Amino acid sequence: MTTATLLYFLGASIALTLAPGPDNIFVMTQGIARGRRPAIITALGMCSGISVHTTAAAFGISALFYSSALAFNLVKYAGAAYLLYLAFRTLQDRSAVRLATADDRPAAALFRRGFIMNVLNPKVALFFLAFLPQFVTPAAGHVPLQMLLLGLIFMVQAIVIFCLIGYFAGSIGSYILARPRVAKHFDWLTAGVFASLGIRLALAER
Repeated sequence: MTTATLLYFLGASIALTLAPGPDNIFVMTQGIARGRRPAIITALGMCSGISVHTTAAAFGISALFYSSALAFNLVKYAGAAYLLYLAFRTLQDRSAVRLATADDRPAAALFRRGFIMNVLNPKVALFFLAFLPQFVTPAAGHVPLQMLLLGLIFMVQAIVIFCLIGYFAGSIGSYILARPRVAKHFDWLTAGVFASLGIRLALAER
């Protein structure tokens, strides 16, 4: 791959990551509802899931996955069920966005939540399967390594952008959490985001 190709890929990746979508909307909501730390750790978990999808795309696993309607639907409905479960838990724990201690959730739990959300979204797997090969140079050889490099570049820029979104959304969240009358409504907002993402995923087609 040439430097020009890599720069073009980086530009396209940044544009796609900045475009309004479920992932950055979710990170923004987490920042507003829970603060900077949970949003950033969740974003890191989501971005780490990219490594799974790019590895699968590089070695042909995603292509096999795409060819199986059963596998696609199993992962899709598992992801949708997990998101709806998170919506239920958010409403069950009504103190999640009203207490200052909400920011003290274990980092591993926040990271795991973001990771699972990303890995159980089959649309992400199909996105990388379609996106990465456009920037690969078959004549240069080592196609899987080229795709892994592209996946690494995409993951790094996504980490930077999502963490910035989480940081600035967390600044807004700190202002809101200091005002209980406003903050008490954000558990419903968070649950609504989880539920809408779950429904959207359940209705997704290959």
